Amino acid sequence: MLQFPPWKVALVLLTLAWGVVMALPNVANMDNAPGFMPKKGVNLGLDLQGGVYLMMEINPDEVIANRLEVFAGDVRSALSNVAPSERIGHLPEISGRQLEIKLTRPDAEGNFPMDEALRRIRKLNSNVEGAIGGAKTYEIEALGTDRILVTVPAASEEALMKDALGKTMTIVRRRVDPDGVSEIAITPQGNDRIILEAPGEPDPQRLKDLLSRDGKMTFNLVDNSPSAITSAQAGVPRAGYRLLEGPTTGPLLVRNIPEVTGADIANAAQGFDEGNRPQINFRLNSNGARKFYDTTRNNSGKLFAIVLDDVIMSAPRINEPIPGGSVRITGDFTQEEAQDLAAIIEAGEMPAKVQFLDQRTVSATLGHDSIRAGTRASMIGLALVAIFMIIAYGLMGGFAVGSLAANIVLILGALSGLGATLTLPGIAGIILTIGMAVDANVLVFERIREEQRNGRSPLTAVQAGYERAFSTILDANVTTLIAAIILYLLGSGPVKGFAVTLAIGIVTSVFTAFVVTRWFTVMWLKTFRPKKLAV
Repeated sequence: MLQFPPWKVALVLLTLAWGVVMALPNVANMDNAPGFMPKKGVNLGLDLQGGVYLMMEINPDEVIANRLEVFAGDVRSALSNVAPSERIGHLPEISGRQLEIKLTRPDAEGNFPMDEALRRIRKLNSNVEGAIGGAKTYEIEALGTDRILVTVPAASEEALMKDALGKTMTIVRRRVDPDGVSEIAITPQGNDRIILEAPGEPDPQRLKDLLSRDGKMTFNLVDNSPSAITSAQAGVPRAGYRLLEGPTTGPLLVRNIPEVTGADIANAAQGFDEGNRPQINFRLNSNGARKFYDTTRNNSGKLFAIVLDDVIMSAPRINEPIPGGSVRITGDFTQEEAQDLAAIIEAGEMPAKVQFLDQRTVSATLGHDSIRAGTRASMIGLALVAIFMIIAYGLMGGFAVGSLAANIVLILGALSGLGATLTLPGIAGIILTIGMAVDANVLVFERIREEQRNGRSPLTAVQAGYERAFSTILDANVTTLIAAIILYLLGSGPVKGFAVTLAIGIVTSVFTAFVVTRWFTVMWLKTFRPKKLAV
């Protein structure tokens, strides 16, 4: 316990030096620091920096309806995108939580190809079952001789919601932080809610505008005949089509089932056209590029609408097959609008539209007040602990205060190095650590007093004090560490911040109490060789 060979001293010094280096960005500008050092100090949470808090919810009914719409597109491909002799005429219609497929082309005897249609659709269903853990995704049954009903069983609804919640969280992050550099906190709450905390964000409405859009990008064929549009405006649209408008196209009749969807988009970015006006460029993946080419090859002369959230962004005429999968959208955009639209398109379509249940804005002034109050409380707590330790244990109490200062530096260094976010409860965790950090020293010092009263020399009293207090201190800190881990795993937001600082504080306090304070004490004992400890 009292042996500190050179390698151990070097290790202690390196650890303390690491803490100082990692903590430096909290007090100095380190933009030009070496790559292994953090470039900035501890990240501040919403309650310290100010920003926006949003609680969002997704609707299960909408999640299921959207999944059925995607499945309807797959059904259309399976029944229609084959050789002419194998095509099965049908008309899909989604109503609530079910998809009804009406067969429209009987054979010469008046019979519909029900068995073949069921076989193809059930094959599609088997291909998507693995996406939700092997559960049966859809129930498929025949209704009479010419209709097929597709529904979502209750057994797979929970898995669909879990999948939708995960995808929504990913898309939310891609939209609000496309570069991945902001300290955005996105956490689930239950099966259908998401908490978004955006420290430093001054404009909550911009976030809501980014997230309120479905981001549903589709490429649909158009019927622009005046008679069909007039009939649709009168409330009688052509079967399988719907009437949509765009800022530059006016009303157009677009096919319900798209040819290409947002899932086929590989990436999107804001760019500029030949006149240096902002536009949106995106590239389709290999599957999307193939479908885009096939559609433009087979529908020469028709309009092809690019639709985003039921608004026609543009509707160019197909003049020739378009290979490659590179597409652009031009229009009267500002650069910020084009950037936001590109982020929405690249992030992908929301599984369901998010509803905003709660919104809070924390001002930066309030955050700065919290920092000042937390810093003041930490300094007062440190000063009171230091005064008590020095009065109660004299010089050895001073050693404990020195190790306590090292402990705080190590905590800040660890938080900066890990990129953790410090919240107001996190400051509370640091203040709690200040008190906890001296517990080990108090137990050791009291044990040293007892050993010295029993007639031991200073060196043997110190050795016995550390040896006999070690198991008690280790047990106490391990149980507290377990509690911190449970808080981190089960908690969210500020609770996790408290758990992180508490866990780091436990580890650093054990190190400083059992290594740093002991090292100070041993160096003093071996240098001055006192006959009695003033403890």
